[in-house]
Amino acid sequence: MTLSEIIGEYLREQGMSVVAVSNAKDAVDTAYEHHFDILLLDIKVPLGDGFSVLKELRSLGNTTPAIFTTSLGSIDDITRGYDVGCDDYLRKPFELKELLLRIHSAMKRSMHSNYDSLIAINEQTSYDLIKKQLMINGMARPLPHKEKILLELLLKHKGSVVDQHLIFDTVWDYGQEPSEMSLRVYIKNLRKLLGKECIKTSKNNGYCLC
Repeated sequence: MTLSEIIGEYLREQGMSVVAVSNAKDAVDTAYEHHFDILLLDIKVPLGDGFSVLKELRSLGNTTPAIFTTSLGSIDDITRGYDVGCDDYLRKPFELKELLLRIHSAMKRSMHSNYDSLIAINEQTSYDLIKKQLMINGMARPLPHKEKILLELLLKHKGSVVDQHLIFDTVWDYGQEPSEMSLRVYIKNLRKLLGKECIKTSKNNGYCLC
């Protein structure tokens, strides 16, 4: 049995849900597609390494607490781990009970730091500025990249009309051609999630999050 399987079996016995992957690419893809409470990353993995995985996730806005489990123990390795955004560093070999304590500690710190990051949209819906996630009835709902940027822009100006030109400049990257039709689709999709009355259309060709 591999260490990954041993850890997974132990954490499931503690009542946790565990998703395991075996290489760097799958780790990035899985963490991007799903919301996790904690990331356990080994450094020596196929198709890359744990440092590059966490660095890429942090660049994508993923702030999930991360713990490195590794046999690398030099001060340079530890420094690099914290530089790319890890929350803890557990050197092999380690006791499973110690890993569990580290997990609980990291998750507890994360819960306290993220408490004030939630912006209420209505009674059922909020947006987490840290994790960049829309929360509906306590569940994370994934948003496409442009719709996420659009929602954050509307939240920043909540209660005020956001001009369409500002939306184009913010949501579309440099060199991309803004599209009114695409914008209407993004607004329509957000209304489906937030409620039709949450986003008002202004006669001056803008939108307002009420």
